[in-house]
Amino acid sequence: MVTIQVSRELAAPLDKVWEIVADVDREPEFWHGTKSIKNTKKIGKIIEREVVISFRNSICKEIVTIDPKKSIKIRIIDGPMKGTKNIIINDVGNNKTRIDVEWDIKLAGFLGMFTRMVKKHILEGREEALERISKTLA
Repeated sequence: MVTIQVSRELAAPLDKVWEIVADVDREPEFWHGTKSIKNTKKIGKIIEREVVISFRNSICKEIVTIDPKKSIKIRIIDGPMKGTKNIIINDVGNNKTRIDVEWDIKLAGFLGMFTRMVKKHILEGREEALERISKTLA
């Protein structure tokens, strides 16, 4: 298993941060490891989708659960990796919001040999994504 946690405090109110984070179709704009998204089913706050990721244009199947103004919980159920990705936001006062991104994934098949390299790549990508979100809020 690969566990990755990244946090950042953003100088913006929770509502403004939520507006960006909750638009899960914009994910490729911020999370560059995500190349494209195709929603296959949506029932209320639950979305099933296919996501093309940077690694060999592989497809991951995901189930996204949106908990308004609190979290986006993604279960990766099929593809070169499986596990969870959670984005949690919290109001920390003074018009600031903390965003926590937690990944807990397992790489499938031969990719398991590259766990350390993939972990480093994902960690850097998450930090860069939070920076892009921060710049969008400015």
